[in-house]
Amino acid sequence: MLLLACVTACSNETVCTARGSLQGVHVNVDKAVAGRAESLAMEVCWDGACQEASTELMPSTVAGNQTCSGEVCSAEAVRTGGKFGFGAITGLPKRPVEVRLTLRGADPEPVLARTIKVTPKATFPNGPDCGEGSPQAVLTIAADGSVREG
Repeated sequence: MLLLACVTACSNETVCTARGSLQGVHVNVDKAVAGRAESLAMEVCWDGACQEASTELMPSTVAGNQTCSGEVCSAEAVRTGGKFGFGAITGLPKRPVEVRLTLRGADPEPVLARTIKVTPKATFPNGPDCGEGSPQAVLTIAADGSVREG
């Protein structure tokens, strides 16, 4: 009985991988705006200094039909019509920062230009029991062009 208790108690050990996370700002773009946008530029400022990042926008997807064969399952990636981008920002703090976003399309004029204050949060790429990863902020550009955190 004692052996069974030890095996049960000792087997609850958390296994952590070496997976990490990048510091930066992730931006989700609603499909109503995404159709006109091709790239994302951002400037992130705190403590009187700023960093710039730019990226191509990629199609957003969700999991579609799922199939399983034995213990192996897979799901089809279905495009939502939205887009997303990630700007890597070195030294991003876990305190308020100002983010200036510019979406660009084929025309010389920006599709959208907005500024928002956000607070980056720690990520936990291996789960909450495996230590803190790099801070990130997540922004969403809504159909009406407004920007919100989350």
